Amino acid sequence: MDKLIEILQRKFGYSSFREGQEEIIQQVLKGRDVVAILPTGMGKSLLFQLPAYLMEGTVVIVSPLLSLMQDQVEQLKMLGEKRVVAINSFLDFEQKEFVLQNLQAYKFIFTSPEMLQNERFKKALSNIEIAYIVADEAHCISQWGFDFRPDYLRISTWLKTYPNLRVLALTATATKKVIQDIKRTLHMKDPYEFIHSLDRPSIAYEVQELENTQEKLAWILGRILATNGPGILYTQSRKKTEFYAEELRNRGVRVAFYHAKMEQEDRVLIQQQFQQGELEWICATNAFGMGIHKNNIRQIIHDHIPTSMASYMQEIGRAARDGEQSIASLVFTNSDVEQAFYVAMQDFPQEDDIKLVYQSEDKEIQLPETTFRILNYWKEILTEQETTKLFNDIKAKKWTEIQQLFNLFRNEQCIREQLLNNFDEQLKERPVNCCSVCSFDLHRVLTKRIEQDEERKQLNWKNRLNELLP
Repeated sequence: MDKLIEILQRKFGYSSFREGQEEIIQQVLKGRDVVAILPTGMGKSLLFQLPAYLMEGTVVIVSPLLSLMQDQVEQLKMLGEKRVVAINSFLDFEQKEFVLQNLQAYKFIFTSPEMLQNERFKKALSNIEIAYIVADEAHCISQWGFDFRPDYLRISTWLKTYPNLRVLALTATATKKVIQDIKRTLHMKDPYEFIHSLDRPSIAYEVQELENTQEKLAWILGRILATNGPGILYTQSRKKTEFYAEELRNRGVRVAFYHAKMEQEDRVLIQQQFQQGELEWICATNAFGMGIHKNNIRQIIHDHIPTSMASYMQEIGRAARDGEQSIASLVFTNSDVEQAFYVAMQDFPQEDDIKLVYQSEDKEIQLPETTFRILNYWKEILTEQETTKLFNDIKAKKWTEIQQLFNLFRNEQCIREQLLNNFDEQLKERPVNCCSVCSFDLHRVLTKRIEQDEERKQLNWKNRLNELLP
């Protein structure tokens, strides 16, 4: 039996590879740098997990989200792998000390870009054999992307101390420009590129322009109450996630809200309940999604214009992992484009912020933490004028991108085709249920919501008890 297939079956329980997986793994084993763009749900984790069992040394995975990190650690442990750890803020001082003193014992080390700036951690890493480094969600590296975490860019400096280290960059969405940023920042040498089609034929696209927020609420409640999930309702504010969840719960839907300000334990519980089918719907900000292993999500609803095409494609990509018909619906009003830009610019450095950081000697400048860290990074390598120009350019580009997305949803052209074109891809074949512009049968895409049997049973028991105990 082929060695790769043998490990695939024995370690991971799969009988065959998905498209692209085997080619990418072979390139990693050959010692090449690799950039792999695969849609959500295509098994990106396997690409760095499997080759580790055929190579000496430890795999270091740099990941942007604590919840994603923890989920991947738990997934590996469920597969029987004990030599795995996440080094992040969840570890207390004693736990962190133990891990750092025994770093060579781990096969998989998950960490954040921020931890790579920790001198103690960097020294501990320098004393072990590293097989290769993985940049997960690598689109975050691009300064033109939608995530401006400067410590992702500092990975570049850290990698200079490992000139011969293999790098595997993984993400679900990236334009040609972002791919170039990734290759440059990670110092990749003639990398192998695998770019999977972003098209998901089993997801139909639906767009509705409405008059006001009242119409939005009525549309959303009507859709969720009338049709089957499971589904995710994405909104832009924490307050709205709670509002929608309460409205739906009052109408008998098994639902929970999810946002970044919740306690980690509560977020993990909600993820588990959703994955196990105990919840029909999640009302969430974009904090929800990464690390969610649920194959049968039938609906994704957005009540707003997203702040980027990449984030939109990632969010809708959480539907239809089982290949069954699903739908991505978006409802918006004319004023949503300004709201999207406002959300995108939160914590974004303004000219006054830049001037304050460059000209003040005060170490306790009162700025949002994200803004302060971004500007501290650029202060190290650019002048004040260069930094001002950089962020004015980024701001202008972000406004243009949001406007393009807004116009895409409003015009009379195929939604699927336009989205793919944005990622330098041509639509090869139009599915029967494509989008609300060109071909679409809502009755075939959606099924009527069925009340849960368990709820009916509980109600019947209550009725029976009432009869027995008048």
